[in-house]
Amino acid sequence: MKVYHGSTEVIKCPLVSKGRQNLDFGQGFYITDIIKQAKDWATRPINKAKPQYLNIYEFDSEMVKAEGYHYVKFEEYDGYWLDFVITNRHGEKPTVEYDIVEGGIANDRVFNTIELYDAGLITREEALSRLRYETPNNQICILRQDIIDKYLLFEEAQLLNGNGR
Repeated sequence: MKVYHGSTEVIKCPLVSKGRQNLDFGQGFYITDIIKQAKDWATRPINKAKPQYLNIYEFDSEMVKAEGYHYVKFEEYDGYWLDFVITNRHGEKPTVEYDIVEGGIANDRVFNTIELYDAGLITREEALSRLRYETPNNQICILRQDIIDKYLLFEEAQLLNGNGR
């Protein structure tokens, strides 16, 4: 499948270890099958003065699954997803049992609900009630370097703004 990663760099050889810690699905390399979403990652206001790239890859997710890697996919914003994201953001690393995690992104509205719940300002039931109305985007977090090395093939990078080198 064609996947994308928005960045301020061309990333031909992604490294799991370069990913930030305590993100939704843990430290890894994040890709998406939604081109607009990857472009949004690259063109965030914080990146305005930097080059902004859409990195394009071919990812053989079917082979990854066939090889027996532990792949979990969250189909919706439910209690399992909420607990998983909160636990990762606290650095508790529930991802150790998985090699790849796929599911919805905590975009602005979802992020606000998570923050309110995590701060104890709304109950779990209220958080889940709010999340039920959100349509998940999609992110895939590859947590193992060997998966990237074997199954993620860099195709090209497209400059999205005029700040390239």
